[in-house]
Parts: sequence; structure tokens; C-alpha cells
Amino acid sequence: MTVDFTEADRQIYERELKGFLPERIFDAHVHLFDRGCLHPDVRFPAKHCYQKVGGAFSLKNYLTWTAELCPEQTFHVNAFGHPSYESDLDATAAFAGRHSDNSRFFGMALVSPRDTPEAVVRRVADNHLVGYKPYLTFVEGKDVGEITVHDMLPAALMDVADQRGLAITLHLPRPGRLADPVNQAQMVELCRRYPNAQIIFAHIGRAYYLSSVVGFLDGIAACPNAFLDTAMINHEGVLEYAFRTFPRERILFGSDAPIAFLRGKSVELNNQYAYLMGEDYAIGTSIYDARHAVAFTTFFYEQLRGIKLAAGRAGLSAGDIENVFFNNASRLFKAAAERNYGSRKG
Repeated sequence: MTVDFTEADRQIYERELKGFLPERIFDAHVHLFDRGCLHPDVRFPAKHCYQKVGGAFSLKNYLTWTAELCPEQTFHVNAFGHPSYESDLDATAAFAGRHSDNSRFFGMALVSPRDTPEAVVRRVADNHLVGYKPYLTFVEGKDVGEITVHDMLPAALMDVADQRGLAITLHLPRPGRLADPVNQAQMVELCRRYPNAQIIFAHIGRAYYLSSVVGFLDGIAACPNAFLDTAMINHEGVLEYAFRTFPRERILFGSDAPIAFLRGKSVELNNQYAYLMGEDYAIGTSIYDARHAVAFTTFFYEQLRGIKLAAGRAGLSAGDIENVFFNNASRLFKAAAERNYGSRKG
């Protein structure tokens, strides 16, 4: 695996980020897996985003990248695997457990609505993980556009999280995402019905453009066990709105690495968004700059730039910035680990 860090990237760090970033960064949204986490017949297509990192991504790989991108920062991590039917869920949980020490590095299991509560408890507890991540591709027998939060997280699985005080990183389903009225109702219902579960709405509820977030954070903002992570959000307007309207002590920095190490930027287009790509990999609504008309840096840097702009506009203090980048996530995941295993892995 090669880290394609350039002189132009170094200049971005030196001129724009070095004086802004705190010394410690907690990345609450990282995908870690090796070939043993995948079913034996799985082969990623040539343009799959994971080909950028050779089809596997370890904690060592992540730390190699971040050492180049942010050489003066120390990174803490919450990680989970490749959320797909291509993954062996037990092997993925074991891999996450081998990487975690519940002090600096934390791990989550992947869960399917087909899992029994006993299987989920075993997958989490045997590997000393702090929670789990469901995903819409694990839901069977339903059109993808009709999948709901409750389909992804049936009551039996939520009972486990509530009883054990676990964290859940939730990628919202449905085309309307955060703005979808079914999601809006079920997000609040989930938080209120299971007050001991710590529910992290990933990608600020998948709100990549402004009209998809304005007016749609109020319900979960009132729930003390609801959190946001910023993974892959580089839209400064979306970030500013979240900083102004959602409790800042419940916003977590996340990158979505290794996808975040691709070169590109998410842009708003006519109340939609697209990933403008400097590399010919397929992610979501990607548009590849085949003529190389633009020089791109990484999504990782574009996210940091967006947070910096939004933090300035929303009036975040140095303490707020340190909380978003480190303290909020550190408190959340350490508390979940201590509730279940003591202060560190035994």
C-alpha cells in the first residue's frame, strides 16, 4: 500500500490545518478489515474504492496514512469492518477486537437483523467491542428504498444495546435520508425507547447538501443519547448548521477512511450532491474528472477544511474544536468500554 502524499498536500497541511487541528484526533468512523474478514469468493471490482488500498485496510495502514496527512497529531480510532453481505460478521468482529485496546483504539461489530440477541452479545462481548454497526444491505426481502431504521435494528437487537449501554453507528436508509419523515419519526423513537443505547447518526444523517439538513436535527437534538458523526461531510454549510443547532458536545469527528483517502470532494448541485473524483474509483454519485482538469487533494483534507470554515462561522471556541475532534468521542467510547469490561481490555 502506497500513501500518495504530495508536496501540494503538504502545503495544505502547513498553511491551512497545522495551526487549527488539536494535538489529538479521535476518528469515530473508520473501516478496518483484511481478506480473512471477507467470504473466500469475494473479489472487489477493478474500480472499487477499496482497490485504492489494495483490497484490505488494517490499523497499521490507517496510522501510516494519518502520519503523513497529519504528522503532528496523534490519532485514536473507533473502527468496524466492511458493512456488506461480502463480510463474515464473526471474523470481522474478531478482527476489530484484535485491533482494539479500549483505551486508544476501539472496535464495533457488524450486525444483521437476522442475528439472534445471543449471537450479538457473543460477537460483541467475546471481542470486547463497544457496540455495533447495522447496515441496510443486511436487510433481506425488502426493496432498498423502503427499508426502515426498525428493519435494520429490530427490537431484540436494540434491547441488547440498551441493556449493555453500547454505542451504535447508524447509516440512515431511504432516499430522503435525514429529511425522510419515516426516518425522522423512527430516529427519535429509537433514542427515547432505548435511552441507555448511544446512537451515532453517521454522516450527519447522510446530509451532504444544505436543504437535506436544515430543520431536520431538532428531534434528535432533544435526545441526550443521540450523536452525530461528520464522516465524509465537507460541506461547510451543513457542518455550520450542525454546529449551530445540535449540541456540540455530541458531535464527533469521523473520516470514513479508507474512502476518505481517495482524491475528491463532495459538492452540492441543485439540491443534490455528487462526488467529484480525481481518481477513477466508484463511490456513490461519483463523477470522474477524466481530463484531469482539476488538481484534487483527499476527501480527508476537504473534510478538515470544511470543519475549519464551519467552526469559524459558527463561533466555535478552541475548547469546542478540541471536543469535536477528540473529547466527545473519547468520553463516549471509554464509557461504553468501562460499563462492559472495566477501564481497559483484560
